[in-house]
Amino acid sequence: MEKIKISLLFFLIFSAAYTQSSWIRVNQVGYLEDDVKVAVWISKEKKTIREFQIIDPDTRKILFTGLESDIRQTGRQPAFESSARLNFTALKIPGSYILKADDTESVPFSIGNDIYAGAADIPLQYMRQQRCGYNPFLKDSCHVHDAISVGDPDDKRNGLYFNTTGGWHDASDYLQYVTTSANAVYQMLFAYSRYPGSFGDAYDTNGNEGANGIPDILDEAKWGLDWLVKMNPDPDTYFNQLADDRDHIGFTLPNEQKVDYGWGSGKERPLYFVSPKPQGLFKYKNRSTGMASTLGKYASSFSLGARLLAAYYPEFAGILAQKAKEAYRKGVDNPGVSQTAPGGAPYFYEEDNWADDMQLAAMEMHQASGKKEYLTQAVNYGRMEPVTPWMGADSARHYQWYPFVNLANYHLSAQNSDLRARDEFVRNMRTGLQRVKERAEGDAFLNGIPFIWCSNNLTVGFITQCRLYHEITGDDAFLEIETAMRDWLLGCNPWGTSMIVGYPQQGDTPVDPHSAFTHLHQMPVTGGIVDGPIYNSIFSSLIGIYLANADEYADLQSDYVVYHDDYADYSTNEPTMDGTASLTYYLGYLGAQAKQTGTRINQPTVRTKQPVRDAGGIVRGDASTKQLSLVFTGHEYADGANVIREVLKKHHIKGTFFLTGDFYRKYPALVRNLQKEGHYMGPHSDKHLLYADWQNRDSTLIA
Repeated sequence: MEKIKISLLFFLIFSAAYTQSSWIRVNQVGYLEDDVKVAVWISKEKKTIREFQIIDPDTRKILFTGLESDIRQTGRQPAFESSARLNFTALKIPGSYILKADDTESVPFSIGNDIYAGAADIPLQYMRQQRCGYNPFLKDSCHVHDAISVGDPDDKRNGLYFNTTGGWHDASDYLQYVTTSANAVYQMLFAYSRYPGSFGDAYDTNGNEGANGIPDILDEAKWGLDWLVKMNPDPDTYFNQLADDRDHIGFTLPNEQKVDYGWGSGKERPLYFVSPKPQGLFKYKNRSTGMASTLGKYASSFSLGARLLAAYYPEFAGILAQKAKEAYRKGVDNPGVSQTAPGGAPYFYEEDNWADDMQLAAMEMHQASGKKEYLTQAVNYGRMEPVTPWMGADSARHYQWYPFVNLANYHLSAQNSDLRARDEFVRNMRTGLQRVKERAEGDAFLNGIPFIWCSNNLTVGFITQCRLYHEITGDDAFLEIETAMRDWLLGCNPWGTSMIVGYPQQGDTPVDPHSAFTHLHQMPVTGGIVDGPIYNSIFSSLIGIYLANADEYADLQSDYVVYHDDYADYSTNEPTMDGTASLTYYLGYLGAQAKQTGTRINQPTVRTKQPVRDAGGIVRGDASTKQLSLVFTGHEYADGANVIREVLKKHHIKGTFFLTGDFYRKYPALVRNLQKEGHYMGPHSDKHLLYADWQNRDSTLIA
């Protein structure tokens, strides 16, 4: 029998009960040198912070002291009695740091313009994993029989087979929508158009490892465009959705799914037309009124795709350009929204706006052709919805105002053909940002985003608009809230977790997302952004939602807003494909700062000395460095585990835990917490059998 133990016994002087009442939240990745840099202190106690220090995590030397003038007291917050914003913008020296206030310390963070090098490619890991048809992550194919048409508004083309295999699964279920897929395509193309140097080439067209001379983000966008072309087989046929919530029969990998939609287990799935009429094959119906919301998305993604892919796929680009014209014309003739179709549950994408989609389509047609008539039409559509309605609102229905950022407003603000229109749409961009900023007043984290379903996606849209507005105007009015909301996504939030799975690699990120890959097979869904915090009132009202494990964030939750790193919470911890694609623009911007400072993406680490090995194992590292490795092993018992966790956390130390299969099965909650805290989790056999004699290791004791 072996108990978890620590060889450095003096650490146990900290074994007294440790109850944390204050926290300091920072961006776990870190800050650019010229960023507005603010950490947030939160406490369960009524107290006031008067100063703070920035210290070197190795030497513990104080490198910066923040005084009262650097501190903004923000008072009581949901779940906390006291809070403050700690501003250290003046610290610009690259390096690794810890922020300390009273006896509370932050996790380590960095300052430097190179810290986001390679970050723009991280969301693409999740996008490749979401592929339908051939899935490079699984090295297998799924849903190869798609699909049979349903919901024809003219009732003439139902029951026909159309080859629509491909595209991406929308989230952790395996439905597919043009609404989100076309937006994802456009977002990735737009990101590449702004920051082409931020994206690498390490994968081929099918998503398999190996460069093909085409940036990976364009490979991914083309994968989506190939599917959109299948969903638009001719000028009179536009499909909107593939599959419905009959898909929701339980967790399974996509290549193992055996849903029967009436054509056999694991066979064809239903293919819904873009329809101006309410749709739904069962009890619930959507509220569709037209076709322009979807057709506009087709047109904009086709048009931008034609321009950016012409150098690589000239024939395909020609097809896209023609399809863009056709989709735009049909959208002009069919104003209104075509919402996604519900099934047995009342949930669907309740998109209520369409003018923004046609506005973006018109701008793309203008940029492709140079024709002023398209510019005029874009202005007219833009005046129908000057500001995306969720901005400044307290709530909204699920995907009611979508996409969450109107990139057409940026295009109109950046063009010089109509200067009056340019100034008008700059004001529109500012108005939306100002509404969110005003809503954030008094919030310790400067969060003015409504905590509706997929609030993280709104946050990504918001920081995108902030960055584009600053790029156009040079106006610094929204820099603090822009960086605050970026930092929110990367750990500066009440829960202290990044909202992007696996990023940063050594940080606190979701480890139990609502995903069959992870929950059933411990396959990470790296790069996916989870839905994010939600109003407690919404969480409590959703059908079939619960927590499968004890809430590790119980002390940080409030009656106002909740977030759970729990696979059973599909409202806050499910990664989404479109939200992840939307990250590529902002991460592209951050990665470009590394390019500007000459940092080479993914540069290798130089090793000075090789480790000492014995019997195949490392027994000593680089003796020239002052570094110890803490290794813990465990099999039957977990005595002292919580003490070890708290001591390691207090001193910002990451340990290495080698545990047996029996231990993993017996203490799953402990293991999840250790993994979430950034410790390395390794194997230590399954049953802790003695496989070989210690004195005769070349012979096994097991036949």
